[in-house]
Amino acid sequence: MGDSWVGVDVGGTKVLAVRVSATAEVEEVATRPMPGRTAPIEEVEAVIEAAARDVYGDRLPAALGISAAGLVDADGERFLFGAHLPWRDAPVRKALTERTGLPVVLDNDANCAAHAELVAGAARGVRSALLITIGTGIGGAILLDGRVVRGAHGLAGEFGHMQVVPGGLACECGLHGCWEQYCSGRALERVTRVALGRHLDGPEVTALARAGDEVALHAFGSIGTWLGVGVAGLVSAFDPERVVVGGGVSAVGDLLLAPARRALTASLQGTAYRAVPALVPAELGPEAGAIGAALLARDGRP
Repeated sequence: MGDSWVGVDVGGTKVLAVRVSATAEVEEVATRPMPGRTAPIEEVEAVIEAAARDVYGDRLPAALGISAAGLVDADGERFLFGAHLPWRDAPVRKALTERTGLPVVLDNDANCAAHAELVAGAARGVRSALLITIGTGIGGAILLDGRVVRGAHGLAGEFGHMQVVPGGLACECGLHGCWEQYCSGRALERVTRVALGRHLDGPEVTALARAGDEVALHAFGSIGTWLGVGVAGLVSAFDPERVVVGGGVSAVGDLLLAPARRALTASLQGTAYRAVPALVPAELGPEAGAIGAALLARDGRP
């Protein structure tokens, strides 16, 4: 096997692959569209393999890490459930090992991103932190004493499916009122569609907001406020030193984080008497999940 590692981040709309070196430098990046959550599993796994091959070509990597948006069991063997992916209690690690012929490590996407930020990003040197990833939905991870806390069954950090509005909007997970229905890429698109009567994707909304468009600014203000409200609940529960915000939507910076910081302070008890943790952008951007998967393939999954 080679001296590089490949990570593939499998999300609701795209598959992103990276190749990293022994010193954690990103050497190659590739993306492919995700077939969709109703696609045959074999088609999804073929896209994952193709994206991995896009970045390693003839240079076979030492191992392959898979970052997947959903519930992964404590042993890193099975993908149990994801609102945006087709697997249901599936032996994904074994299937991809057999398909690719490579050693495979499997973990939840936010856990992978958290490991990347811990090793080489915004959580370096911090004893306790929370990671919130905002993309198609919301993922999350808990960092304590230099490691990702996975919980008794490997399922800790599924913050996006906390109920914030009883009886609220229907979620793809089957529940109602989940946080990600009010703070995510899909929420951003929904708010602008309702206001404008037409569909705009995330980059289009971002461009309008940066140009000063009031509807787009309101949309970011709305999801940013919901971000701050949800983070306030997590801060009350975990008391972290820092909250790191990653995922594709977070790339807009203060369009999202400025209203989130205001809402965090307004929604957290005792702010005159306690430290409010810094709410900071992730440093590794939308590639963090794939980078973290590659690093877990390099370092081993604790």
